[in-house]
Amino acid sequence: MKFAHMADCHIGSWNDAKLRDANAKAFLKAVDICIEKQVDFVLIAGDLFNTALPNIDSLKMVVIELKKLNDNNIKIYTIPGSHDFSPSGKTIMDVLENAGLITNVMKGKQIDEKLNLEFTVDEKTNAKITGIYGRKGMLDKSQYGSLVRKSIEEEDGFKIFMFHTALTEFKPEELEPMDSQSVSILPKNFDYYAGGHVHYIFTKKEEGYGTISYPGPLFPNNFSEIEKIENGGFYIVEKIQDELRLEYQPIIIYNVFSLKIDCDKKTPEQIKTIIQEKIEGKEFINTIVALRLFGTLDSGKCFDINLKSLLDKIYDQGAHFVMKNTSALKTKEMDEIEVSNKSVEETEKILIEDSIGKIKVENLNDEKSLIENLMNILSMEKEDGEKVADYQKRIKDQLNKVVDFG
Repeated sequence: MKFAHMADCHIGSWNDAKLRDANAKAFLKAVDICIEKQVDFVLIAGDLFNTALPNIDSLKMVVIELKKLNDNNIKIYTIPGSHDFSPSGKTIMDVLENAGLITNVMKGKQIDEKLNLEFTVDEKTNAKITGIYGRKGMLDKSQYGSLVRKSIEEEDGFKIFMFHTALTEFKPEELEPMDSQSVSILPKNFDYYAGGHVHYIFTKKEEGYGTISYPGPLFPNNFSEIEKIENGGFYIVEKIQDELRLEYQPIIIYNVFSLKIDCDKKTPEQIKTIIQEKIEGKEFINTIVALRLFGTLDSGKCFDINLKSLLDKIYDQGAHFVMKNTSALKTKEMDEIEVSNKSVEETEKILIEDSIGKIKVENLNDEKSLIENLMNILSMEKEDGEKVADYQKRIKDQLNKVVDFG
């Protein structure tokens, strides 16, 4: 038995034109590898797309690739991930399943508020597969809480459990703030646990469970991931007698060159010289260059570094795309607000309180309450099926209740 385990494809995630097709290219390459390696089936542990309703071009590409796998007698088993769901629960994954291209393995019955999962049996290998979808805001937690475990834990045969959530015991330090659940939520006695949602590469054989794996994304989805993992990939898992052998398959779409410049106690001219020295004589063909600047300048302003001229030079040396991150670059004159390890809500309150008194609002006794109300209204999301005009009117009506715009 040989199968592929991928997750977090996030097709359609990048907005920038130069990276817009990167996730799609990674998926194309992964499909070709699966066919070349003659896997029996493919597991996609959530977030095939970056949104529940992807654009037509992305959908068309995925349909073609899924059909290619099916034409090679390779079944695709999935669970929806947190990005695959919309607030209404509608997802393009239902359409793909109805078209016979994929099989959603979260199947079962809700009896007396208890979740009774059923197995999907792969006809070629007799592998028994089930799982629980991922939802934003840890809404999938209730599914694990109501899960009837005894029947699936005692089932005979080779069993795979698919899940799309972070496990507290296995989170890397940099993902510590991420919401997670204990490994104890998973049913025991499965041979393989195909995880998704957490964008890092991990595998461990856990006592009482089996092999628990996260393959990470097929392609990095933000600046930090470009820096840390550079390229994505997936696992090919082969069962040889009673042993599972995992082989990680890297997907290299672009080379990555990271530049981290400590700007502390340096002048803009010194920083510019350091960057020029690091890129001098290098070719960046088919390369993403990730430039991160951090620290407090000894003098001058951030724009004195003249990053545009440096980025132009990198492009002239053949770079496909240049990413820059200056969020941690400061000047001595900059008003600093210390907000570390805070939630979004706590951070907003600190920023509001820091700003009170710096701006004047006439005829209002409670500036803080006003700002909080305005932020809550402006963060309201468009509902499924709601027309743009109706959404705009709803926001305006709410704002008029708080402030008289005349």
